[in-house]
Amino acid sequence: MHEPGLSRLLFADPRLAPLWALLRIYVGYEWLMAGWGKVTNPAGVWVGEKAGSAVTGFLTGALAKTQGEHPDVQGWYAWFLQHVALPNAAVFSYLVAYGEVLVGIALILGLFTGVAAFFGGLMNTSYLLAGTVSTNPLLFILATWLVLGWRVAGWWGLDRWVLARFGVTASPAGVDEQRKSP
Repeated sequence: MHEPGLSRLLFADPRLAPLWALLRIYVGYEWLMAGWGKVTNPAGVWVGEKAGSAVTGFLTGALAKTQGEHPDVQGWYAWFLQHVALPNAAVFSYLVAYGEVLVGIALILGLFTGVAAFFGGLMNTSYLLAGTVSTNPLLFILATWLVLGWRVAGWWGLDRWVLARFGVTASPAGVDEQRKSP
């Protein structure tokens, strides 16, 4: 199957690996710092004896944004927050804190870059649906780009070797052709 030239250049050309690495490391750093702040929080409101306290406050605030003609939080998501997330606030607290750290580490190392970026984008989407803007729109856009560019986004990282061990044969544009040429 033929891939359009621009798409191949942007999302599969190893010559752009340095750009992708910078983008990936920036997003990874943002996730790692956000998660690390939660995991090491001395009050223990994310992980530890008071786990779930911070999430409960966040979710309660999100549920307050369901009112008005144009609510920040839609009814279907408010139902999820009220009936699934809030009763399991401690579980979600650990998922958020350690999920942010793991996404950050994976992106910084370039390990399973597409998967890590997907889960980072999923968290950004969850925060946006809960009515929180902050850096979430930018990180969501960058995560989407990293998912699209997975073939080369981890080229200057562990993906270059690890994915091959899992039988992932898709390589960046030009690499197979370079190997075949004399």
